[in-house]
Amino acid sequence: MNPVKKALLLKFIIISSSIRGENLKPLRIFIIIYCLNVFGYSQIYDTSPINFIPINHASFIITNETQSIYVDPVQDISAYQAYQKANIILITHIHGDHFKPETVNKLKNDDLKIIGPKNVIDELGFGTILNNGENIKIGDILIEAIPMYNLTEDRLKFHEKGKGNGYVVTMSDKRIYISGDTEDIKEMRELKNIDYAFVCMNLPYTMTVEQATSAVLEFKPKVVYPYHYRGTKGYSDIEKFKRLVSVNRNIDIILLKWY
Repeated sequence: MNPVKKALLLKFIIISSSIRGENLKPLRIFIIIYCLNVFGYSQIYDTSPINFIPINHASFIITNETQSIYVDPVQDISAYQAYQKANIILITHIHGDHFKPETVNKLKNDDLKIIGPKNVIDELGFGTILNNGENIKIGDILIEAIPMYNLTEDRLKFHEKGKGNGYVVTMSDKRIYISGDTEDIKEMRELKNIDYAFVCMNLPYTMTVEQATSAVLEFKPKVVYPYHYRGTKGYSDIEKFKRLVSVNRNIDIILLKWY
């Protein structure tokens, strides 16, 4: 957040805190909610102790009190300046909406660890290669590489098995699944004990809403976030996804602001 916005936000908070009296309580609540929406904090979903911050499309940030993971950063670095610097960057695969070497280079810092599949790390020239089925421990964070690939015949050309990674990140005793670009593969369906799942659904590159629903209902994450849902002909129907998944009342569906 730039200094002007910070100053305005602080001013609004001071004004709201000065409002007293039961009759004025609704006004105070309105001011606080207005500030959160106008200044962007509505985009941060606080699960305490973990926060998820959507940036755009496939790019987001996972944070806890001490660590910050950037997933597939491709935007101008100005999109990240308001947030905690990255300790880890996870790159799922080499496609341009997931991997941009110049962005990664600009985000580099002395403590940064970069994880990705072989073709990504080879092009980048630095970082740690993690292949499907492998895992790595960075401090108290465990990162497991999960396959991501297409199943449908006319989509096989988009993502070949072994070329990209989904990830399961264990952080603050929570398991977070990041699908990358994939269809409803058996490796996704066989996932266990997932607390938070980020599941793609766009055509023609990944899967339909119905495929995503079927997989989610099988591996049963506690919370699911549809993401990466802009395709060549517009956006996937995430409201339909929410409606279909809601047949299992034990799964929460959270819609974040990606676009």
